[in-house]
Amino acid sequence: MFFGIAVYYSVTSTVTHQLDETLRMRAETVYKNIHIDSNGQLDVSLPQLDLPEDVFVQVWGKNNSLIAASQNIRVLNSPLDAIRIHSSTPVWGDVNRGGARLRVLTVPLVAGNGPRLEGVLQVGTRMDVVNATQQTLLEVLLIGTTLAIVAASLAAWYSSRQALHPLDSVTKTALQITSADDLSRRIPYTGSANDEVGQLVTAFNQTLSRLENLFSTQRRFIADVGHELRTPLTVIKGNVGLMRKIEEFDEESLQTIEDEVDRLTRMVGDLLLLAQAESGKIPLANEVVELDTLLLEVLNQMQVLARDRVTLNLGNIDQVLVCGDRDRLKQVVVNLVGNAINYTPKGGVIVVGLGKVSDQAQLTVTDNGPGIATEDLPHIFERFYRSEKSRTRQKDGKGFGLGLSIAYWIIRNHGGRIEVNSTVGTGTTFCVWLPLAKDNCSEIVNPL
Repeated sequence: MFFGIAVYYSVTSTVTHQLDETLRMRAETVYKNIHIDSNGQLDVSLPQLDLPEDVFVQVWGKNNSLIAASQNIRVLNSPLDAIRIHSSTPVWGDVNRGGARLRVLTVPLVAGNGPRLEGVLQVGTRMDVVNATQQTLLEVLLIGTTLAIVAASLAAWYSSRQALHPLDSVTKTALQITSADDLSRRIPYTGSANDEVGQLVTAFNQTLSRLENLFSTQRRFIADVGHELRTPLTVIKGNVGLMRKIEEFDEESLQTIEDEVDRLTRMVGDLLLLAQAESGKIPLANEVVELDTLLLEVLNQMQVLARDRVTLNLGNIDQVLVCGDRDRLKQVVVNLVGNAINYTPKGGVIVVGLGKVSDQAQLTVTDNGPGIATEDLPHIFERFYRSEKSRTRQKDGKGFGLGLSIAYWIIRNHGGRIEVNSTVGTGTTFCVWLPLAKDNCSEIVNPL
């Protein structure tokens, strides 16, 4: 639109300028043939000039008297441009005469170089060329603009249709996934993965993958909780039924019921701890912890659990200071050493070590038990996960598969990491990495 307006006024200005040049040249021709006689009167001989039919000339005297006029306007007794006839400088103007549009050049006539005005010369011509040019240009611009708008609309419609077609596919696939509850499906896309639609489809597919994993984990969790609850509840119900049948309290049955209730209490406590941890509601203390002292304390307590079934040895140990929650870090060490004792067969050896590597503390727990299969290693920190092939539940039934999940959360929220290396038939090594304490523990440790 703005381009069309600019073209319209530019062409109009060019044609008008050409018309003005024509009037100026005609005015110069007439001016050269104007003389002042001995009486101080203007002497003009217009018939001697070869003027075109569309050029009108008037010469006015000092008293607004018409001295001469071209043959084509002799009947006109008024100035071609009455508004500018008294101008002291040459001036162009547009006027309407009898329904015709004229371009008029008004030139004051001065005797010699003096300031005295002797008369006025007006030269005009029709602006038919300008009018025709403007009309034609306006029609071309209107038609061109209309065609351009139609073409742009069609192009925009086609482009938007092509651009939105993948989005329509995304919508249909998403609705099908929602109606069928099939999170395993993915949205196909054949375009570039780097454009906007490709990035949207990729993000949507990633969301579907995470949702699928989340729901799978939830289903497995519910199934595992149900499985873990079934065994103690069955034992409790069986012993209650036994005592009701014999109609007396059986000490052994009561002890069994108490043990199973303790197991249920521990499991519920661990589940609540994990739930609170994942929701960020467990604050962690931030103080200097002597990790070597904590490790010796745990080993002394674990000797009672190991008894003469396995050998619990202390490997290389160094004085190590870390920042964190002492009780939670002790919980991690107790869990790792306790797992090693539970899963190491009779006569096995467990070695616990502590050292420094660069600016990190390294705590290792190594056993020579049955090991963990390669396919199980990525899952051992998941809730309720146990490798039934190599690390079966002990007869005491104390394991729920929650301890390593809790340990993983604690170490991660202390700014560290926990790793595991295992070979089936050889043994397993858990390695905990924690940042060493600086001058003080000014930064607060909080759950992620």
